[in-house]
Amino acid sequence: EVAVSIANFSFDPISLDVAAGTTVTWTNNDSAPHTVTADDGAFDSGTLQPGQSFSFTFEEAGTFAYFCNIHPRMTAEVTVS
Repeated sequence: EVAVSIANFSFDPISLDVAAGTTVTWTNNDSAPHTVTADDGAFDSGTLQPGQSFSFTFEEAGTFAYFCNIHPRMTAEVTVS
């Protein structure tokens, strides 16, 4: 399992490289609500309030760009091999 922190209106790390079958968990460590929304619709956390988490298991290889639907300038990506 790999962790991504949401803090200071950004995803940390911004870029991840993981193997297929890896679960990524995002935790909102910010003071504002955020989402984890795939550009292609593959996953969507819904609104994560401060302290809440969302997990997704990447089963297929590819590059998955995502953003915060509330703050669209927040972007990142997961590359699955």
